[in-house]
Amino acid sequence: MSSFRPFRLSTWLAAPAAALLLLTPVMQAPAHAQAAQATPAPQGANPAPASPAQTTVAATSQPPAEQRGLTSRAIDTVKQVAKSAGDIFSRVPCLSPKGGSKAMGSLPHVANKLIAGKPVVIVAFGSSSTSGYGASSPDFNYPNRLAAQLRRQYPTADITVINAGVGGEDAPEMMKRLQTAVIDVHPDMVIWQVGTNAVLRNLDPGDTAKMVEDGITRIQAAGDADVVLVDPQYSPRVTQRPENASRMVKLLGKVAELRHVGIFPRFEVMRDWHEKQALPVESFVIADGLHMNDWGYACFAQLLGDDIIRSVGQIKLGVNVPADVRTYRPM
Repeated sequence: MSSFRPFRLSTWLAAPAAALLLLTPVMQAPAHAQAAQATPAPQGANPAPASPAQTTVAATSQPPAEQRGLTSRAIDTVKQVAKSAGDIFSRVPCLSPKGGSKAMGSLPHVANKLIAGKPVVIVAFGSSSTSGYGASSPDFNYPNRLAAQLRRQYPTADITVINAGVGGEDAPEMMKRLQTAVIDVHPDMVIWQVGTNAVLRNLDPGDTAKMVEDGITRIQAAGDADVVLVDPQYSPRVTQRPENASRMVKLLGKVAELRHVGIFPRFEVMRDWHEKQALPVESFVIADGLHMNDWGYACFAQLLGDDIIRSVGQIKLGVNVPADVRTYRPM
């Protein structure tokens, strides 16, 4: 792994705000996808935004005329979501890391459900960057962006993405609600974002890795769910603690390898945006030096969704890809 390059936060915070404004999309209607968000706990190191209402489109017990009107509105909503997804990348495209990428590996449970046309439940588990702190609207947090992308790709599928992000938490707090927020939901896929707050609090990365490994073991023992870990973000406040950040990234990758689960190396992806794609940090991180903005969440969701879609295509073709293959390692 290449060496860490901590940001100079004082210089970064003085950057013009205009770059942020260029990347803020016009507010759009909610995604045509089911999305539920956990009620935030009291704010910690990473505050959580207000919880959005669950977005659904109902189509039962309506008179024919009203039903047609509801269907038209649903179609309009899908079109608006597709437009908003395109608008966010109109000035700055979302590109895979320049160093190339490998497939994340097989995600057999969620892929087979999509192929069979069965309902799919995805739980986005994490802290404030899962709940969407920094996004200009709940529609633009990464779980809602991911739900919209998958629904565009699989328009007849019944896809639910549950936002179980609570600001300020890390592995100790998440383990306390793992049963109710994740296991009891019986998901087909769990996307577990973890480690950032542990770095900010100077917690031992080894302790965090051990708790995450125990959590994955519990998820795997409880049922058939694909698991994907998401490591810390590359942002000024994280890179101010280079030793802890480096250890956390390496240990989470090791846990993924040992437990044969996927990993989305967010730290390397975001570093690639800055160092290889020459994007200013303020173009994907808000002024607090930690959380992503609308563009950052959108590109993160896009790349993650691309991996899920790729896995479905591989399974359709009968390609047997090991579950622990790494993705997006631009080295």
